[in-house]
Amino acid sequence: MLHLWGRLSSINVRKVVLSAQVLGLDLPRSDAGMAFGVVNTPDYRARNPNGLVPLLQDGDFTLWESNAIVRYLCARENRLYPASLKERFDAERWMDWQQTTLNRASGPAFVQWIRTPVERRDAQAIAQSVTATEPLFALLDAHLAQQAFMVGDALTMADIPIACEVHRWWGLPQPRPAWPHLERWYAGWLAMPTSRGVLDLPLS
Repeated sequence: MLHLWGRLSSINVRKVVLSAQVLGLDLPRSDAGMAFGVVNTPDYRARNPNGLVPLLQDGDFTLWESNAIVRYLCARENRLYPASLKERFDAERWMDWQQTTLNRASGPAFVQWIRTPVERRDAQAIAQSVTATEPLFALLDAHLAQQAFMVGDALTMADIPIACEVHRWWGLPQPRPAWPHLERWYAGWLAMPTSRGVLDLPLS
């Protein structure tokens, strides 16, 4: 019933794959995007007019936008999806913040370090990205000093996009400050067998 399109080099695809693995779902995946193509074919565009990845198909239902897919899978399986209205929207808030704030700040450094040839790399763009991103990770560290997970004392859907952001930022060849509470939380992720094949991948 389920199928995913998207390449694992995409942070947004990694979110969905990590969700599926934590939920214990069988989620076949087809590479798509960048060198793999597919996303500009008429068939793909009919299902995702943005021409981006990931794209989820569940029977005759298709869904795009990575955090929406994470929410859908968690709600579908009735796991990691908070039952309490306030906790659910706390989780929603952090997921939106990841996409609209943290990802926008951290993305330029990733693009420069990993996707840009050395001779074209923009050191100023990296520095600006670091300046914008480090306070956001400090915010996460302060938040996780107060609780075990992003929403209280249990893993929820909110932890998944943040884990993928940490994986990407910490994979960059640059120094970073100590964030002990964030490091404790992320070490817990790395100890989970369901994180393998996602959070242990090199960036590309």
